[in-house]
Amino acid sequence: MCTHTLRERYVNFYTDFAFKKLFGTEINKDLLISFLNALLQGHEEITDLTYLNTEQLGTAETERKAVFDVYCETVTGERILIEMQKAEQRFFKDRSIFYSTFPIRDQAQKGDWDYRLSRVYTIGVLNFTFDDDDPAYFHHEVKLMDTRNHKVFYDKLTYIYLEMPKFVKTEAELVTLFDKWLYAIRNMATLMERPEALQEAVFTRLFEQAEIAKFNPQERMNYEESLKDYRDMYSVMKTQLEKGLAQGREEGLAQGREEGREEGIAIGKLQATLASARAFIEQGIPRDVVQKTLGLTDEQLKEL
Repeated sequence: MCTHTLRERYVNFYTDFAFKKLFGTEINKDLLISFLNALLQGHEEITDLTYLNTEQLGTAETERKAVFDVYCETVTGERILIEMQKAEQRFFKDRSIFYSTFPIRDQAQKGDWDYRLSRVYTIGVLNFTFDDDDPAYFHHEVKLMDTRNHKVFYDKLTYIYLEMPKFVKTEAELVTLFDKWLYAIRNMATLMERPEALQEAVFTRLFEQAEIAKFNPQERMNYEESLKDYRDMYSVMKTQLEKGLAQGREEGLAQGREEGREEGIAIGKLQATLASARAFIEQGIPRDVVQKTLGLTDEQLKEL
């Protein structure tokens, strides 16, 4: 059990505990509804929703099951999956597609059925980046498309990915409710007061529920354990990066000495650094963390 005193006033949204408390509990359903309406920007107007079982079994005992972070259904039948991912996974897109099959299959009806489906949304709140071509493009909305005429082929299946490290707006730049939600999510753990720009009633509620001092003892313990897991994960990543960087430098110097030229030393160091970077990315370490730690340029990162 963790017993140290937390210095932060509000929870770190990227911990499992905080994400599920703020978005995955009946008592805070209004927070999730507000976030989804801001995200969907008029495509849907959610007035109420029901939380569904987050553990989904396959059609046979031997099939792999899926455990969602938050899974819900709106009053008009839309199924919505919301996943919070702290670190890059090598096949995170594949995982999104796999997970989306469960709410599709959930709609199958016994007996006579015409295969009509309600909309399915798979939403990923990502604490890493996967698209480095445009540093400002963080809000991805993906649908099935006809590759010839570039028209949406099927509009009932939508994947939305939010690359949170790319959202860099300051408080003064916040305009829409969506902006404000993303600002709150990204910065909550570092704030000591609710920002003046976030005056809507929903944010009063959000910061009340996120205030650590108001947790009961069990919630406090659960949060501290979740925060420890989160910090341990990044500590391991940092250690791996530092070891890899040291090894890469040594290998680069050795290769450079063999070639006997300063140019060879530089080339060897770069090749070793890029090799380490590829290995770390394959292990699931976020690309932006790798870039910052190894000092790679945007062009070098694109080559990986």
